Amino acid sequence: MQTYSDTPRTPALVLPAGACDSHVHVFGPRARFPYASAGKSTPAEAPKEKLFALHRRMGIERCVIVQSTVHGLDNRVVEDAIDAGGGRYLGIALVPPDVSDAELLRLAERGFRGVRFNFMRHLSGGADVTDILALTPRLAAVGMHLQVHFESVLMHSVGQALRASQVPVVIDHMGRIDAMLGAGHPDFRALMALLEHPRMHVKVSGIDRIDSSRHAGSGYPDGVAMARLLVERFPERCVWGLDWPHPNHTHIPDDGELIDALAQIAPDAAHLKSLLVDNPQSLYGFK
Repeated sequence: MQTYSDTPRTPALVLPAGACDSHVHVFGPRARFPYASAGKSTPAEAPKEKLFALHRRMGIERCVIVQSTVHGLDNRVVEDAIDAGGGRYLGIALVPPDVSDAELLRLAERGFRGVRFNFMRHLSGGADVTDILALTPRLAAVGMHLQVHFESVLMHSVGQALRASQVPVVIDHMGRIDAMLGAGHPDFRALMALLEHPRMHVKVSGIDRIDSSRHAGSGYPDGVAMARLLVERFPERCVWGLDWPHPNHTHIPDDGELIDALAQIAPDAAHLKSLLVDNPQSLYGFK
């Protein structure tokens, strides 16, 4: 099943030089990189060539590719894309909590800047936060950070526990809060409080995921409002990504529309540059 559009609109917003898409995936080709499991549905191939072409069209110069559960713990598909990216593409790996120090060092040397763990009920292999925290000193030793994906209700438990991390923590997709519930909801307030901690960062990706009543063409106003609040309050802690090819979604977003939404999320040049250039450079260390 294809989860992305081959013909997204060309965005009106011109992105700053060095703009970074900090959250995408690559799938396949399956002949070289087999899928880990069939899952509920089998996503269509979304290889690096299509990703690179999308970025050229959209004016995106740098990117962080996040290993997906589609390929499980076999990170070769991301390694291959990093190799082809000419230094402009880096990665986030999936690893078991007991991954060896040698493998962490190898991944770091191959262009991976962090490891990701899922705490989502719809994804298999959920992590235990105690085991993840025990890994963080070893991540620090190789200069990697921690990326986490969890449901908003876990902001009050898993999120709080992650304050003990010894490396930076990046929260995916605004903690999967329900934007329709507004900024006063306890989950969003907990996210805002968590970001007061100096090691916490957030991806203001997923306006199309947290705005559950919307569809492509709607502009995702509730999701945009939440993202803008985060960028305003924590301008140095936010990064952004398209989340292409939009797996496990309710609809197929338009990538051009998601980019144009940045004009509202970061409505002046300084905030836009921080979000797309300065913060990714600080967090991921592009050379």
